[in-house]
Amino acid sequence: MSASSIHDSRAEPNMVPILDMVFQLITFFMLVINFKGAESDLSLKLPVLGSARPMDMKGQEGLLVLNVDAEGRLKAYGNVVKDVKSYIASEARLETDRILVKNKEFKRGSELPTTVVLRADRVTRFRLLHEIVKTCQEQGYRKFALKAVNQREAG
Repeated sequence: MSASSIHDSRAEPNMVPILDMVFQLITFFMLVINFKGAESDLSLKLPVLGSARPMDMKGQEGLLVLNVDAEGRLKAYGNVVKDVKSYIASEARLETDRILVKNKEFKRGSELPTTVVLRADRVTRFRLLHEIVKTCQEQGYRKFALKAVNQREAG
């Protein structure tokens, strides 16, 4: 009998440090991923304004991004919203609940600190945008921003 058949030892790498590093990388990327990017409908042709500048995000509580296509349909995460009023009302309820967790003195029906960002196609009729803004105001939203691109971004 040969000695090699008695002691059949193989060198196997220790996988624990590699798996630990992989899980740390997964955790890191989960923490830094930007889910807000999914709110933007990139198919919209935004209005071009010479004075368009980036939004000032200092002191912002939250954002509600509303995409309105050329036909005036509201889109959320790529899907057309059938009932605009109930969608905005449910977003307002969720935002109110989120604020109440942090601030017990906040009262339901109070003005929401969230900024509504309207991303409307440049050919959307103003009447349709006005209805959406009016619905938002009825739910307690008071801060609005219209998203546009400047000449350099458009060309």
